[in-house]
Amino acid sequence: MAKRLTENLTSHYIGAANRMKPKVARHRIVAYVESYDDIFFWRTFFDEFEDGQYYFEVMLPSRTNLGKGKKIALSNRLGEQLGANMVACVDADYDYLLQDTTPTSRFLNRSPYVLHTYAYAIENYQCYAPALHGVCVMATLNDRRLIDMEGFLREYSEIVWPLFVWSVWVYRHERYREFTMTEFGQVVGIGEVNIFHPEETLAAVRRRVNRKISALQHRFPQAKKDYESLKKEMVELGLTSDTTYLYIQGHTLFDNVVLPLVGPVCTFLRKEREKEIRRLAGHEMQRQNELAGYQHSQNPVDCMLRKNTNFKSAPPYQRMRTDIRKLLARIREKAASQAADPKEESVS
Repeated sequence: MAKRLTENLTSHYIGAANRMKPKVARHRIVAYVESYDDIFFWRTFFDEFEDGQYYFEVMLPSRTNLGKGKKIALSNRLGEQLGANMVACVDADYDYLLQDTTPTSRFLNRSPYVLHTYAYAIENYQCYAPALHGVCVMATLNDRRLIDMEGFLREYSEIVWPLFVWSVWVYRHERYREFTMTEFGQVVGIGEVNIFHPEETLAAVRRRVNRKISALQHRFPQAKKDYESLKKEMVELGLTSDTTYLYIQGHTLFDNVVLPLVGPVCTFLRKEREKEIRRLAGHEMQRQNELAGYQHSQNPVDCMLRKNTNFKSAPPYQRMRTDIRKLLARIREKAASQAADPKEESVS
């Protein structure tokens, strides 16, 4: 039995379909993402760049099965002939930092039809430091600032920065089995935070990081000659020591750093608000009603983090904006060329 046409979507098919539409119709660009969780992020991203000429449709990379992931998204035929009608939208992971040392990193960094996050993953944007107080307010409806979260993550980043460079070094030299990303996450995770003395948590992270760096220096003495040059290259790629948290593994940051930081803060703020309600209530019925209303209005902090979109001022997000503008300019240029010469077939 022949497969349905929609199961064989290619850039040729979409380009041909676009050309059959009235000239006033908007042309569709299919954007393949890695998973369900990525759809909302990329939909929000593309909203800013849609116009009367082009619109994006965000979808999973396979229409024939439930396959997901970066490899499947990148394996689609992207930006072929008849215009750049298909793009892949993926997490950068370490592939951006690895540059051309692996086939995947080379393709991700060189293909004009691949949009990536620059930050390790979408979770890193959701944990953008300047937005964390707002996340706590959404979760607790209490605007009191207990911790300078921006300052905390800035100092945290400076502490883990030297070890992060080591992590990139072992991946570039294919020695990652001797210092895995999982082990890195165990070293830099913060555990439970004392919200009145967060400096104690940072001191504990510093001790673990220093011990691990000493062990790596002993294990890989050959790294001494190019460690500093790698650090400079990281800075040239846009990383800074005070924003390291944006480039470490997203799940590690979300689950082992930011949630342990904002969780206790939100717990305290909720209790404080409930205590205030009990103190100000004029009678028992009012106390019960106000407490029930407040508790009903609260939201889980992890859900509020995942819904957070106040990260658009982040430097790596600005680089994403630059990339999409370049992509749209390329698409328009090809479309204009084909309109001038309908027989021309440009190949990416």
